[in-house]
Amino acid sequence: MPAVSHLLGFHMHQPPGNLRLLIDSNDWEARQIMLCYERPLKYAARYPESHFCVGFSGILLEQFEDPEIVSRYSGIVDIPAMLARYRETRNIEIVGMGYYHPIFPLIPMDDWDEQIERGRKKIAELFGREPKMFWPPEMAFSMEMVPALARHGYEYAVADHVHVKPREPLGREDTVYRLHRAEYQGASITVIPRDRDLSNAQESGLNPEWFAGEVGNRTAHANQDCLVTTWSDGENGGWFRQTHEDGGFWGYFFAPYMEKARAGQMPIRLTSVEQFARDNPPSTFADVRTGAWNVGSTSGYDFSQWAGSGSQKQALDEIYRLRKRYEEMKQRASGKPQIAQAYEAILRAETSCYLFWGDAWIPKLYAETQQANQLLNQVG
Repeated sequence: MPAVSHLLGFHMHQPPGNLRLLIDSNDWEARQIMLCYERPLKYAARYPESHFCVGFSGILLEQFEDPEIVSRYSGIVDIPAMLARYRETRNIEIVGMGYYHPIFPLIPMDDWDEQIERGRKKIAELFGREPKMFWPPEMAFSMEMVPALARHGYEYAVADHVHVKPREPLGREDTVYRLHRAEYQGASITVIPRDRDLSNAQESGLNPEWFAGEVGNRTAHANQDCLVTTWSDGENGGWFRQTHEDGGFWGYFFAPYMEKARAGQMPIRLTSVEQFARDNPPSTFADVRTGAWNVGSTSGYDFSQWAGSGSQKQALDEIYRLRKRYEEMKQRASGKPQIAQAYEAILRAETSCYLFWGDAWIPKLYAETQQANQLLNQVG
């Protein structure tokens, strides 16, 4: 009978300056969120036989290194000690993403390498290991990303299952619960399909019995071993922020899940993608249709959450305009500090959150582009 393995993942991100904004404006919410970053360590230690993935954006890790943030959150979490524990905890796999959490298909392609490599280097610097798996921010993926990811050493990328299209006809089990190779312009990576429905349940609330039954139903007709991938934000929503842990994800779902596994009562086992791939190397090829995950009332089949309004489109146009101006000026003003500072502001402007929240947060994007524009004016 085919075995069923479970790849469990959590996505962690805060936009530039947000940890300071939280502690300034809502210390209770700041406490809830910061405890979400520490909690995975507690359960990884309690269940050393478990395995799960945690992805951090580079800009979140940068905020963790800010001495002011370390000091102001010290009554909640010892951030340096937390990072040291992540570095030492081997049953948590650290996953990479773009440094400033950009929606790659929406930003200038010339910035992809910078966003990818910076995020990867920050993880290597803080945790002593280079990530092999990539989580695309907002699950926004396109096949054009494959060469860039491969170029920077990524071997695996997670993609929402609704966008994964095998090149040969396959049943649902072999489409959603198997690894596939994605090739583009001579480069290739392994694609990990994320079960959208089960991941939505992970984010909103579930129990081990329901999960085991649902996974059993979904893989009942499989002829090969299955990898069920669930992935969600790890710090958003009351389910994860619940400070009474018995009522949240870790106490209500994860701990009972692991206790049942220890007792031999869970027909699913947590695994790493590398372990699954060793026993079940990808033998099929798939394309990933350009799209994102479903948030709010959107389907993820387009980018309407981030680029559906006129103001969002104008903001993106401003990023492209400035990026072109920066490139032109870099050629004749190389070495001037304002050039590098302007580019940093452009990269920050590409943070997905500025677009996600529409008109409420677009001014944050323009604050970055205005700074970039002023810096370029100083050398222009």
